Amino acid sequence: MLGEGQGVREVALQVGVHAGSVSRWKKMVETNGPAGLKAKPGPGSVSRLTASQKERLRTLLTQGPAAHGYKTALWTLKRVAEVIERHFGVSYHPGHVWRILRALGWSCQKPERRARERDEKAVERWCRVAWPRIKKSPKRGP
Repeated sequence: MLGEGQGVREVALQVGVHAGSVSRWKKMVETNGPAGLKAKPGPGSVSRLTASQKERLRTLLTQGPAAHGYKTALWTLKRVAEVIERHFGVSYHPGHVWRILRALGWSCQKPERRARERDEKAVERWCRVAWPRIKKSPKRGP
């Protein structure tokens, strides 16, 4: 668009960005040519797990903690770090494991605790019979 003679502000309006961005892009092209606009890799080191290893990790985690020798059905960052090291030979600090889990689409969840003696039928019956009777209802108009 700039090459066709349009001004920086016109291009910015058409593209939907700030005029400063268009001006910066224009300078990059003038200095480095079209290659100056190529996307640059993000900061930070490259992941030590490959994409296929991350998919394998997803499968391993889906099996649950019990399949990996843990007594409770709760994944912790420390446990996930141990599984990664055991299966892939890559050591991660538990605090950094969270980034891997987020990239895999996992979120922080904790299983609901319920009493062993809980009677689901009695709870359902209470919700259906007793709760409507004792629940406050909104006041009616005058």
